[in-house]
Amino acid sequence: MSKFIVSILAMSILSACTVGPNYKPEEAGLPEGLQASFHAEHESGDVLSAQQHFWQGFEDPLLEQLVYQALQTNRTLMDGLARYEQANALLGGARRSQLPSVTTTATASETRPSNLERAATGAPASVETYQAGIVASWELDLFGRLRRIREAHAAELEAAGADLEAMRIAMVGDLASSYFRLRGLQAQYDVANQNVALYETSLGIISASVDAGRGTDFDRLRARAQHEQSRAALPSLRAAIRVEMHRIAVLTGQQPGALVEILSEPQSLPLTVPVIPVDSPGELLRRRPDVLAAEQRLAAATARIGVATADLFPRFTLGGLIGSSASSTSDLFSAPAEYRSAALGVDWAFLDHGQVRARIEAADAQSRASLAGYQQTILNALEEVENRIVQYSQIQQQLQLLVQAEALAHQATTLARTRHENGLIAYFEVLNAEQELAAAREAAAQSRTAQVVAMVDLYRALAGPPDTVSFAQL
Repeated sequence: MSKFIVSILAMSILSACTVGPNYKPEEAGLPEGLQASFHAEHESGDVLSAQQHFWQGFEDPLLEQLVYQALQTNRTLMDGLARYEQANALLGGARRSQLPSVTTTATASETRPSNLERAATGAPASVETYQAGIVASWELDLFGRLRRIREAHAAELEAAGADLEAMRIAMVGDLASSYFRLRGLQAQYDVANQNVALYETSLGIISASVDAGRGTDFDRLRARAQHEQSRAALPSLRAAIRVEMHRIAVLTGQQPGALVEILSEPQSLPLTVPVIPVDSPGELLRRRPDVLAAEQRLAAATARIGVATADLFPRFTLGGLIGSSASSTSDLFSAPAEYRSAALGVDWAFLDHGQVRARIEAADAQSRASLAGYQQTILNALEEVENRIVQYSQIQQQLQLLVQAEALAHQATTLARTRHENGLIAYFEVLNAEQELAAAREAAAQSRTAQVVAMVDLYRALAGPPDTVSFAQL
């Protein structure tokens, strides 16, 4: 038997093969022209350092502090990290399964024969037996089943890492968007107060005109109505401000009201924004963690075809036992008490050909589904980036026009008041000019916020900042 086992072991070393298809990235369905750039080697820098450089460009120390804290304490990121550690543990188990497993056994028993047996055989009243041994077993991976399992777990680990990176980018993007929306809402609240003051001044002017006999009560009522309407915008803005504060606190892993005091002091929107160079499509796809995760899951699904295919062949397990058995503990490890055994086990499950073929077909179908999901993820990524670029570009143009409109509306209001005071126009023309100024202020304030948030959305679509980021004045 020992010679046979040795010959099987030698055969396993010399003729081991790996069944099933090998995953080939260039055949995974990338759009034509993107394969070379997507799979080209690229030396990536420290992601956190790039992150810090990116947010430092806004020159907002509080934002930098919040981003850093969220990266450490966000509960969603903790969940992603735990999933990554789980995948890493499963890969470790798959690696160890390729090595011999060794266990130890130890038993102590006492047997008391019946009175009849003792009378017939002269056996003692009780028999004590002590056993101890080392058991080893090793699955001979002749057809690569264990290697394919390890490949699948390695790919799943890469996918979990990419998922964690995607969570990090999404979380930082959510935090920055909420932070800039908060600052934008605070700016809009200031604009709303300016509008209240504008209409309050107008109400004072028209009231003085009516008292002097140069106006009517109708004019005063309209001015008062406009004043009250401007004040009505304040409560909803206060509520929206508090909602963003709560969101920021939760994203940093704190209670909703934890940051109200810190964030209540208004801060202006950034005066500089990062100029984000748009990478080539291939480089973009290489950077996107959702694309990387989908690709690794396709690799894992491909490896599992090999796992299922290996079941078409017998599975050999080499086992051995070295032990000692004695009737007393003093004799337990003596030479006469030693015993050994070796065995070659064969798993004949491959004979159930129908079940094995069904599992192979299921694994192949899962691989095709993963391929389709991978290709769709690529298309979604390209679409998202194109959309974000268009939105950011158009919002920039919109803001420029709204700033000009606000300046012109301010000039028109000043001129209308002067003409009204000189009796050249009626009050309703002043009121119309003031309404246009208020609307222009609000639109410009909203557009300033939208511009910065759109930039953050572009950052998210590009999967974080590139290695080199420049900054430009707004």
